[in-house]
Amino acid sequence: MKVKALPIVLLVIGLTFTFTPNIEAADDNDQNEDAERMILYKEMDGITHVPWYWLAAIDAHERGLNVARNDREENEGLIDIYYSPRDWVGALNPDLEDNDSERISIFGGVGLDGDADGIADRKSDRDVLYTVARQISSYGYDDENIRIALWDRYQRDQAVRIISGHAKIFKEYGTIALDDSAFPVPLNYNYTYNSTWGAARGWGGRRIHEGTDIFAGHSTPVRATKYGIVELQGWNTYGGWRIGIRDTDNVYHYFAHLSSFADGIEEGAIVEPGMEIGKVGSSGYGKPGTEGKFPPHLHYGLYRDNGYSEWSFDPYPSLKSWEKKERENS
Repeated sequence: MKVKALPIVLLVIGLTFTFTPNIEAADDNDQNEDAERMILYKEMDGITHVPWYWLAAIDAHERGLNVARNDREENEGLIDIYYSPRDWVGALNPDLEDNDSERISIFGGVGLDGDADGIADRKSDRDVLYTVARQISSYGYDDENIRIALWDRYQRDQAVRIISGHAKIFKEYGTIALDDSAFPVPLNYNYTYNSTWGAARGWGGRRIHEGTDIFAGHSTPVRATKYGIVELQGWNTYGGWRIGIRDTDNVYHYFAHLSSFADGIEEGAIVEPGMEIGKVGSSGYGKPGTEGKFPPHLHYGLYRDNGYSEWSFDPYPSLKSWEKKERENS
């Protein structure tokens, strides 16, 4: 038995050494891509005078949409802002692959030449970023006019709110490299959780559990998991005292059944990983102030926006990943 087990041990060791550098390389690659994107945003800021953080926010929003949807072509560049072939080349243009900037203009297409090579390429990072920047700048350069331009582009109030939140965060920190994370409760507190997403729930009608319950002592600190904007704070019949935070990947983080909120945590506030936003409680399932109908725990949910609606997805893998990463770094 020992002889047979040896190759398995060696295989595990081999896999460890094989995959660890790849993970580190992936992190390095993400950092390099963020640096290259920043160069493009600031370059277009200088050319079009649309603030770089608004361009970064539009791109981040579209990147989140691309993750949530399957009706778009896979992006091969750094900039994820999407134009359909028809919008790019013009409604009556017989050539959906047309990249001649003058011909596209004649047919009323939106595609522009952002690097002065005579080509308006829908797959060129500079051409796409220049095109959206020029569309935005036609409305004005101040925040209010930019929001009007965004509403015209997306025809959705939620899209304007999400992009505005992204821009506020990027402007505050002066960068888009905001990929840190934190587990929702401090690791030195007693807590326990299992994968409960999708389980049946009966209160308020038949429905599924749209999150993971993290059981912990009453008043255990609750922390923000990512950089984000507080979109919602207050009472909900089911969730009790709850907070909703939108991160820069468009993902909505929902914290429910709190006993209290941390100072300064209100709608519009910027949070960062590890920042205390409230405390574990047992609020909810009744009128405002109702407590104690279940053991203290944090209900933690994740929701992704696809440009039309939001849908929940299982937070358990993210929680395990953040917990492991934080333990390794502590």
